Amino acid sequence: MTLKQKLQNRELTIGSWITLGHPSIAEIMAKAGYDWLTVDMEHSAITMHQAQQLIQVIELCGCVPLVRVGDNDPNLIKRVMDAGAHGVIVPMVNTRKNAEQAVASVKYPPHGFRGVGLARAQGYGSSFEEYKQWNDDESIVIVQIEHIKAVGNLEEILAVDGVDGFIIGPYDLSGSLGVPGEFDHPDVVTALEKVKAISTRFNALSGFHVIPPTVEDLQEKVAEGYLFVAHSLDILFLGEGCRNSIEKIKRIL
Repeated sequence: MTLKQKLQNRELTIGSWITLGHPSIAEIMAKAGYDWLTVDMEHSAITMHQAQQLIQVIELCGCVPLVRVGDNDPNLIKRVMDAGAHGVIVPMVNTRKNAEQAVASVKYPPHGFRGVGLARAQGYGSSFEEYKQWNDDESIVIVQIEHIKAVGNLEEILAVDGVDGFIIGPYDLSGSLGVPGEFDHPDVVTALEKVKAISTRFNALSGFHVIPPTVEDLQEKVAEGYLFVAHSLDILFLGEGCRNSIEKIKRIL
């Protein structure tokens, strides 16, 4: 079953985030067993060339490569899709118009306005027709709800045909309320409760990026009904592992 089908069936999928541009990082994480991995091109130094390498490695390891683009920019979305991304996670989608642009940037006419190029995704020119059909049926568009304006417009955003689901950006959402990182602040809690109520009413695929590299935090979000869950990111896994190891070594010695 493809990731698209799992999302449509409202099955739980677990992924993670890559911010380091080395193929070995992608290979290690792809072989760990995630359903999908997101190459982050918003908050990282990853270049387009590196992004294609990461996409290649993730896909060849049997995992689904997604890209969190740096902006809701048609040209950037087109380029990562041409590089072979199976879909995009689009930041700061605050209105219906933003959501429509994200979908149209992924889809070819008549469903969108993506320009046609012959690159890796199209078999370097050998399989455009097959890719065109795949893109219609299987490409994924996840919008990020990370501003209080988006919460206010969530019903209109979720009504856009081609939006497969949404993922909460907890830091930016709290930041838009003037309390960055204060996830227990009443205003943040209220906003998340509103998102949950609307999501339930629409039977929308709801996602959340769990930042801490702990299983307990992830379990909490799954219990709350989130089905598209990103678990932490490469640098936190690496840092946490190093710190835990050295602390244990120092205690022993």
